[in-house]
Amino acid sequence: MVNSTSAFHVTTSRSSSPQPPLPQSQTPPPTQTPQQLAAAMGAAPSATAEPAGRRSAAESLGAILDGRLDAADLDDSAATDPMAVDADAAGPAAPAAGDDDAPTHARAPDGACVECEDQPAVVHCVQCADDFCGVCFSHQHRKGTRKQHTVRRIAGVEQPDAKAHGAAKKAQAAKTAQSADADAEAGAEETVDQFLESAASLGSLSTTQATGSNWFLERSKYIPLRLAVNERKFLRLLEAALNVSEYTDKIDVLVYSNKAKRIVAQIKELCSILSGLVLAADYKVGQELFQDRDFQSNAEFFQDIFELGRRHKIMNPEKMRGSYGKLVYMLQDAQIPEVREMLQFSCVKPIRTVYNVLNERNGLRVLQDELVHTATLEIVSEGKSRQQIQHEIKQKERAIEMLARKYSSSSLESELIRQCLYSIGDNHAFLRTNRDPCDKMIEYLQKYFDPRKVETGYSLAIQAGRGGARLSHGHEKQYQYVLQSLTLWREVLHEMFMLWTLAEEDLLEESNYYRLRDTGQGLNRVQAAPRVSRVMHTILHRAQQRVGHWVGSSVIHLGDHNVPNALMFIDKYTQIYRILLPIVTTLSKLNEIGRDRSLQEYIDSAFGSTESAVKEILCDFFRHAFDGSGADNFFDAGSCIDGRLTSAWNWCSQLEKKPYFPLFLLTGFMGFDGQF
Repeated sequence: MVNSTSAFHVTTSRSSSPQPPLPQSQTPPPTQTPQQLAAAMGAAPSATAEPAGRRSAAESLGAILDGRLDAADLDDSAATDPMAVDADAAGPAAPAAGDDDAPTHARAPDGACVECEDQPAVVHCVQCADDFCGVCFSHQHRKGTRKQHTVRRIAGVEQPDAKAHGAAKKAQAAKTAQSADADAEAGAEETVDQFLESAASLGSLSTTQATGSNWFLERSKYIPLRLAVNERKFLRLLEAALNVSEYTDKIDVLVYSNKAKRIVAQIKELCSILSGLVLAADYKVGQELFQDRDFQSNAEFFQDIFELGRRHKIMNPEKMRGSYGKLVYMLQDAQIPEVREMLQFSCVKPIRTVYNVLNERNGLRVLQDELVHTATLEIVSEGKSRQQIQHEIKQKERAIEMLARKYSSSSLESELIRQCLYSIGDNHAFLRTNRDPCDKMIEYLQKYFDPRKVETGYSLAIQAGRGGARLSHGHEKQYQYVLQSLTLWREVLHEMFMLWTLAEEDLLEESNYYRLRDTGQGLNRVQAAPRVSRVMHTILHRAQQRVGHWVGSSVIHLGDHNVPNALMFIDKYTQIYRILLPIVTTLSKLNEIGRDRSLQEYIDSAFGSTESAVKEILCDFFRHAFDGSGADNFFDAGSCIDGRLTSAWNWCSQLEKKPYFPLFLLTGFMGFDGQF
């Protein structure tokens, strides 16, 4: 596990950019306050494993990702997202090879947001004299005097939410075309009430759309295909080869020999080890593959081997913890043009996803069938009888078989349909294991604590300098700080497959160079992550809209000394469930161990009651796991997005010193990095 730390930096907005004049045909719309605009442009709530009554991830993030291939974005694809990093991180933002100078920041294109520069501007701030997209405007105007600024919607620009709805939005627009034409002819300006009403109707439309088949279609674009039986054999060979490889030890060092030649030699050595293992496992297959000992002629074989390792890791974050980093860094080096030219083949191919597999075989109708919900439903045993569980299992198996028979064809085998359905089920299992502990902790927070009423002995207030805290929050402010942090973690874990896919795209981008630097934790590859940064800011915006008031910094560190690259980012956030799951397990088992009379007497004598023990654990966690601790300065810890995780890990390291630690041991706790 990479022991990443986080930092607290202050970002500044650029308010001096000249404002492009509006065309004469456009009349400036009436001004709106940021609060009114935020209510009108509220981000869609996140989708869940259960599609009913939820919005899809595509509706909340699709507008961001769809614009990823625009001409303006392609020009800046190797540049650092200015919202993601501050002055410390600007240096490593995708420089040209051999260039040690920080890239010069270009002016935002006309019609683009002045802050992120790659999204269309939808609102103009009168006081700032700048154009913003919805996410950046909310980020820059959420507090302080900027909260009182007035704004104008930019005429003729389609709102981001509307763009995501496509045909459904057009159908709704057709119904109101007559009244809209009448308003245009009369020269009437849109009032605030009209704007809010149109945004509300758009929101209800997207909710309806999310309950249909589109949820599975969009979600499946980032769900890797489960490994088949024959692929698992090659996975074991890949893991064996990576375990004996010393790739990063020989490449990520400060020496003056030719790095490209060292990279090629190490990659060929790894491929040679793989070839020998395949030959030893199956002599006939190995002899056919490597008869000529030509790496270039077997490029497809090596691409498949490396791809299935990446696919397996995404679906199982707890696997390949010591070898996945070697694999990704090796593929990252293999994408360097000079190395590819010397290798004469590419080691990288796109991840096989459920959507891609079905789309290649004209089988997307499987995901639009009503039975797909039942066929991919995860069966949870808690609170159910054995008979009920068996009934749900039979229903699920019956739905899978019906879909396999109904949509199987010469190009789409029934077994492949089952594999795709099981892969979606694996995604639901991932969400339950990783995301649901966040939901449970939010439930505990709202159940045992009231933000406006302090119970004696259970105040969440913290004071800088006391108990290791580096922040000063009153009870209500700390309650909101904890709630928003858990909400953000939940949203990040809900979109983890998407973030992981984009992280690999950032890491393996040919034009996105990295620098080897000493970050204070050894030599690390510092590299920009524009795709991950863009989606993370969208997720942050969605979490801010969900909780309302935001406490602390909104800085997301990517490509700096705290989070050097997208791989470190993924490693950092996949540890959330390792923090929360043991706590949730302990709290849920306290009543169970209380059935033993002697243990219940111990709990009563030490804590007063089981409920008091639960509240004491939660109170300490909500106070000191979110107090800005974990480092000796505000640049490596604090209230920034990554600093919240640093504080939580710091609390975990001190658990054995807590008076309630015996309760964790009695419930089977073995550590935050083991089995729970």
